[in-house]
Amino acid sequence: MNDTPLPSLRSRYGERYRWFLLLSVMVGTMASIMSSTIVNVAIPGMSHHFALGQERAQWVSSGFMVAMTVSMLTTPWLLGRYGYRRTYVGTMVLLLAGGVAGGLANDFSLVLLARVAEGLAAGVVQPIPAIIILRAFEPHEQGRASGIFGMGVVLAPAIGPSIGGVLVDLFGWRSIFFMVVPFCLASIWLAYKFVPTTAPGGVTAARAGGLDWRGLLIGLVGTLCLLNGLVELRGNAPIEAALLLVSAVLSLALFVWWQKRLAAGGGAPLMNMALFGYRPFAMGSVVSFIYGAALFGSTYLLPVYMQVALHLSASHVGTIMLPAGIVLAITIAGVGRLADRHATWLLVSIGLALLALSFALMKVLTLGSTLWLLVAFAIIGRIGLGFILPSLNLGAMRPLAKPLIPQGASAISFLRMLGGAAGVSLCAIALEWRLAAHGDSLAQAASSPARLTAFNEVFFMLSALCALAICAAWQLRAPLPARQET
Repeated sequence: MNDTPLPSLRSRYGERYRWFLLLSVMVGTMASIMSSTIVNVAIPGMSHHFALGQERAQWVSSGFMVAMTVSMLTTPWLLGRYGYRRTYVGTMVLLLAGGVAGGLANDFSLVLLARVAEGLAAGVVQPIPAIIILRAFEPHEQGRASGIFGMGVVLAPAIGPSIGGVLVDLFGWRSIFFMVVPFCLASIWLAYKFVPTTAPGGVTAARAGGLDWRGLLIGLVGTLCLLNGLVELRGNAPIEAALLLVSAVLSLALFVWWQKRLAAGGGAPLMNMALFGYRPFAMGSVVSFIYGAALFGSTYLLPVYMQVALHLSASHVGTIMLPAGIVLAITIAGVGRLADRHATWLLVSIGLALLALSFALMKVLTLGSTLWLLVAFAIIGRIGLGFILPSLNLGAMRPLAKPLIPQGASAISFLRMLGGAAGVSLCAIALEWRLAAHGDSLAQAASSPARLTAFNEVFFMLSALCALAICAAWQLRAPLPARQET
């Protein structure tokens, strides 16, 4: 059991094996996603316990985000060197250790270190399911597998905060960190039973070859400069923001140059630039970045809108979003089956159009609008997400040569998370700008039609971003790669 290659597991479990394998990585991915979203419930209690200001408390979330985004780039190298099982179990052990350490910590710096450890683990594990779906399933089953996996994964952030709120009320903020423990233990047990020791493709994991530390360092510096530059734009430091954003652009150029040079010299780059010679992948990456910006930006914007523009309570916000979360899970399962029979570019375009429509419809709402309208608009947006989630990875990565699939999954996940981090800052900046333009600010307790107008203009910006992404989604139908690699 300690050294089980892929063919042995396939012969032991037969046709059911690939579904057992998918279930194994789904449990771990749910744990990693839950750890990323649920901690927001614990921030107020943690801030009080450690006497933190808002900026220091937010590092619990942002430290996780930076660690997760950058570590995604290491997944292909880890899989190639250590194989599926060691890489997956290692990430679950790290996630488990981060959860336990964060829950027991008596110093905020240890809590922050635990969150960074959890972020590193979450980043490595999240591209793995896409690799397994494209490797272990036949083309006519990949959409169904993506739908089932996606349905399970979206339930984690939908249910997690509700359970987390109850735990915080009963046991305090520390209980949030321990929530990942049973998921991690279950995923480790499943991994030793169903996850093979081999590298992607069933070959023996290679022990030679070093990680591209220079590329990783450049990626880390560029990510930090981008995120901090966007944060500075929200403050009163335009010169610092401009310097950081210019540094981010220079880091991107340096990263691309170094990756090309390393590949030309026979090395193993973190991100193989040959990926972008495949037009569907290049366009899918654009869609993924914009989609990440719109998704994470709206996830930040909607609760703020409901509470400070419509003056709804926190419990109302949760109640309004719950039906949309259930509809999302059902939609993903159904669309996954459609992705096996219909063009993925069409499904992604439909999803983006519905998402854009849901943002544009927010203009209809007034201070006197009934809540069912808000519920209906949220459901339209979640149906759109349900069309995008199972289809985008398949449309972008199916044309790739098989050796490039792990790199493709890593790169597209990285770009989606980078877009998400940028989207949150973009929405916050745009909201402050439009509120000031209409003579309002969130410091004022009362809402007004001017405040609603400011929010509507930011929602319109998100709608325009989704419409822009549709133009790139149409290019997912172009099947011709620049060159084939075997």
